[in-house]
Amino acid sequence: MKRESLHQKTFTRRAIMLGGLQVGLMSVLAGRLYYLQVVQSDRYSLQSDENRINMRLLAPRRGRILDRFGVELAGNQQNFRVVLIAEQAEDVEETLAALERIIPLTAYEKSKVLREVARRRSFVPVTVAENLSWDEFARINVNSPDLPGLQPEIGESRFYPMGEPFSHVVGYISAVAVGDLTGDPVLELPGYKIGKNGIEKSREESLRGTAGVSRVEVNAFGRVIRELARNEGDPGEDIQLTLDAELQRFVWRRLGEESASAALIDIHSGDVLSLVSSPGFDPQAFTVGLTGAEWRSLTQDRRNPLLNKAIGGQYPPGSTFKLVVALAALETGVISPDHKVTCTGKIEFGNRTFHCWKRIGHGRLDLLSAIQQSCDIYFYDIALKVGVDRIAAMAERLGLGATTGIGLLGEKPGLIPTKAWKQASIGEAWRKSETMIAGIGQGFVLTTALQLAVMTARIANGGSAVQPQIVAPVADQERAPAPSLGISRAAINIVLEGMNRVSNSPRGTGFRARIEDADFALAGKSGTSQVRRISKAERETRVLRNDERAWVERDHALFVAYAPVKKPRYAAAVIVEHGGSGSGVAAPIVRDILFEVQRLAADRAARNPLAGTVTENSASEGSDG
Repeated sequence: MKRESLHQKTFTRRAIMLGGLQVGLMSVLAGRLYYLQVVQSDRYSLQSDENRINMRLLAPRRGRILDRFGVELAGNQQNFRVVLIAEQAEDVEETLAALERIIPLTAYEKSKVLREVARRRSFVPVTVAENLSWDEFARINVNSPDLPGLQPEIGESRFYPMGEPFSHVVGYISAVAVGDLTGDPVLELPGYKIGKNGIEKSREESLRGTAGVSRVEVNAFGRVIRELARNEGDPGEDIQLTLDAELQRFVWRRLGEESASAALIDIHSGDVLSLVSSPGFDPQAFTVGLTGAEWRSLTQDRRNPLLNKAIGGQYPPGSTFKLVVALAALETGVISPDHKVTCTGKIEFGNRTFHCWKRIGHGRLDLLSAIQQSCDIYFYDIALKVGVDRIAAMAERLGLGATTGIGLLGEKPGLIPTKAWKQASIGEAWRKSETMIAGIGQGFVLTTALQLAVMTARIANGGSAVQPQIVAPVADQERAPAPSLGISRAAINIVLEGMNRVSNSPRGTGFRARIEDADFALAGKSGTSQVRRISKAERETRVLRNDERAWVERDHALFVAYAPVKKPRYAAAVIVEHGGSGSGVAAPIVRDILFEVQRLAADRAARNPLAGTVTENSASEGSDG
């Protein structure tokens, strides 16, 4: 009995211990279940949602680029496209082959997609095709179940309604290159494009905006079921320019097929009303993507359509530079306005002969007559008296030899030589004969069309250091008056009168390109810069005319002017590359530009008297001059 009682007690004790252990384990399990299901329910619910909810960046709407009156120069339009997410595709090449049966895809396009897939992370979408027609887009949507990894999307693409006339200023956008990645995740969005030239490039950050976010529910295959929430982000800022679209198109047409550049500015505010480089290019082609043939056509064209010649083309200014030499001579007191020189058509200096563009010479001239008839011999004489360093100082005050700071990429400073510059750059001492050559705007001297327009504006406004600007200031922003250059008004008035005689007196080099309406009359200065040296043998026989030479050996044609003479308001400069005579080719273009800007201002003022004017914003040889 005792043995059975002892055995029963032992069994009971073990049963109790086992039961207690079971109760304890059940309690722990119940507590854990309570903790997971009640206490941590929000956390695991969120994790569950995150497994089926994707956060996707949305490309911000790019800001527009407008002219001074609000005319759209760059905007956005609807873009049907299809993207590929590599990790959702069973076989990328098979998927592309299936897509090719629905819409045309070139071998280049397919290889480009494969390169992008290899370069990017597998979950980052890659643009396969864009700017699709509605029919193409619809066919892709209908066949989407058989196109794993492909997603049709409706986005936006850049649109340039004005095309070539604005190509260099407005610029274009193109695909993001590896070197463009800065850490901003929006740059990795499929098909995202950024500014590569012009205002699109220089104002990229303002135009871009900030990305938005879309929360979408996806199934186990990653296909979107529905959009749960959307934040569009902040669109880019609109950028308003000082350009006048109507004037810009007019100047573009007037330059025609020439390789040329033109700049037109308000001499008081510095607003750039037109800035044209011809030929141009189609900015839309860069947005869509250039073919190899299109790229070769642009890069092999001898007229260099990709270069913005108005700010990046550097040319000898020829006789337009005589305005600088005249002011330097007057300001330094080296000569008086009645200083006279006899021109016989040539002058001996050392062992060299320097020629005037007029073979038989101009006779005896004073300063005004020398400007009027663009006598090279006269300016050889006064350049030697002034010296190259003082000529350079005046040129710099007038805006030459340095970038203007207009805010466009590719601007070149030109070159205004000095004694120190030559010693430092070439390692040789300056020669007086080089001063003579610089005195007629040749030799080392280089300028751009915009710089020449600024030079003309600073003379025409009486000597104020106006700075060109192409982005319009904020509406409420007050403009500080331009500081004085410190040039005497008497000296400026003499040069202005010389320019008036160039255009409005019968013996002036620009007389044939005058504006006959006295209210619109212009005053200017012609220039013809040589690109080759005329040999002695050629001078003894006959110097070939420009039209008898190969295009690349023809002179550059230049003309600068302001208008109207009675109350100056506008300044213009035109450079026609290998155009020939400045007075015969460039001067008529400037005449037409200055007439048109005044005509437009008068017409607009007549239609809306409260609107005001168009500029208000809501070598070593002589040249023919």
